[in-house]
Amino acid sequence: MFSLTYAATSPSATAVAQPLLPMLILGLVLIVTFVCIAFEWLHKTLAALLGAVTAVALALLLGVYQAERPYGAVHDFIHHDLGVIGVIVGTSIIVAIAADSGLFHFIAVRLVKLTGGQPALLMPVVLAVTVGFVTFLTIAPGVLIMASLVLVITRSLNDDPRPYIIAVAIGANSGALMTFASGIPTLMIGTSAEIPYLHFLLVSAPLALLSAIVAYFVIRQHYRQALTRSDDPQERATRVAQFDEWALVRDRGLFYRAAGILLVTIVGFALAQQLGVGLDYIAFAAATAALLFSGFPPEEAIRKVKWTIILFFVGLFVLIGTVKATGLLEVLAEGIYRLSGDNMNLVLLLLVPFVFITAGIVDNIPVAATMIPVVKTMIAKGLAAEPLWWSLIASCNLGGNPTPVGSIAAVIALHALEKERAIKIGWGEYLKVGGLVTALQVLLVLAYMNFFRAFDLFPPLHP
Repeated sequence: MFSLTYAATSPSATAVAQPLLPMLILGLVLIVTFVCIAFEWLHKTLAALLGAVTAVALALLLGVYQAERPYGAVHDFIHHDLGVIGVIVGTSIIVAIAADSGLFHFIAVRLVKLTGGQPALLMPVVLAVTVGFVTFLTIAPGVLIMASLVLVITRSLNDDPRPYIIAVAIGANSGALMTFASGIPTLMIGTSAEIPYLHFLLVSAPLALLSAIVAYFVIRQHYRQALTRSDDPQERATRVAQFDEWALVRDRGLFYRAAGILLVTIVGFALAQQLGVGLDYIAFAAATAALLFSGFPPEEAIRKVKWTIILFFVGLFVLIGTVKATGLLEVLAEGIYRLSGDNMNLVLLLLVPFVFITAGIVDNIPVAATMIPVVKTMIAKGLAAEPLWWSLIASCNLGGNPTPVGSIAAVIALHALEKERAIKIGWGEYLKVGGLVTALQVLLVLAYMNFFRAFDLFPPLHP
């Protein structure tokens, strides 16, 4: 009987025949799912779940799962990424309790007071605080807090909120590079690559700061008129001085306990590998302590977990795992490998812009999930792991900058602006800023990775 097959080859392996029909059909399911997410034809969680259900049914029909119990492969796809889900659940509870204590509002207002309300100082402070909050709170809660604070401050000062909201949206993606658990793509890739927590401080944290500086100068230049004020600086400083950092702190005992638990959590993340536990254990232990010592109702804290994101991940992991089982992602990896001719410079030149562009169009989370097995295949062919993993981490996070739907940070910040101030930033306006930021950051990432390669600065992943 005639059958369509694809022969996957590599320098170190013999040809393996891969059925072409499952690749085409399930690849189409993946593309349709990503198109639904990109154009918001369906809620992204619903799109991911629908894609997963469809992919599993087709995979069973086409005999894609090569196992004694074929459906058991579906559970394996989720099992491999339970740690990611655990970190999200645990940190969501911690952040919910800390936010309720007034801790984040206190920190942000204290820093804003140092600026006297002057736009020339307020803009970099907003960007820096956004990076800081995302570093330790993860991207969604960090952006929620900063967007709310920016809207309150700009209303009080009668300022245009657009440059500050865009600074939050774009700066958050830089903050997501700072540590293992700062951003969802970072967490996914770091978990798959088994990158130690402290390595992020050596490699991606400096890049995060450089990328934030690039964003700052572009935003300041684009909105230079909106950031120029003609009113009395002293009057603005007086208004800012009247902001009350303690306004949301109902219980100072809870305030200090929340701060202590958050600090211990951060230290725990840094020491998890030495302690022989996963980040999910640290997150759950800290969440348990927060519930135990805060008096916060457990039901309310658990309701604040981003369950839509959890379900999105479940659908996405099953969909990507099923597509990977067809061999399609290996074909993509081999295509990049062949085009580059085993030249790492060319690999990065192909990989970095590709991930930036696709992340900006679709969403950086599904792009990260798709590219992880691709990079694993390229490493298995003999390419150096460190520059590939770090380039993927940088590109997935910063690749969310060019469009209003490229990352969860932009979606949250722009939605808050439209809901609270009835100001809509369209694709055209956002692209002018985010597009230029992205173009410069692509060059930055390529230069940064090649600099680390040239001077052998990447810490080995498995010494």
